Amino acid sequence: MAIERTFSILKPDATRRNLTGAINARFESAGLRIVAQRRIRMTQAQAMKFYEIHKDRPFYGELVSFMTSGPVVVQVLEGENAVARNREIMGATNPQNAAPGTIRKDFAESIEANSVHGSDSLENAATEIGLFFDESDIVG
Repeated sequence: MAIERTFSILKPDATRRNLTGAINARFESAGLRIVAQRRIRMTQAQAMKFYEIHKDRPFYGELVSFMTSGPVVVQVLEGENAVARNREIMGATNPQNAAPGTIRKDFAESIEANSVHGSDSLENAATEIGLFFDESDIVG
């Protein structure tokens, strides 16, 4: 098994409801370590860059607005097969389709306000981590 790093965001709906500790406990109890973390207010420029893959989709503007509507927690998670493990812990993007016991099933308010983001590949994780952290920020 490979030790990997992945990127995670606790979205504005989660921070608004003080779920940071509960969500982080899920990651940690599943064997992922939080090796970098900060609470930020994502700027419009950061959100636009982060979600630029969706810029031609009709929900892009709403997504950028949502992600800048309140504080988020950006973090780097580390562990065995961290990308896949994190995605399993989060559950399906649409909380209606998420398995019981996943973050999105238990905490999401909607498909947009689904509490968490997680990288979908090692390559995207490296890119996403680089948008918010320098290597010196990561203690692992």
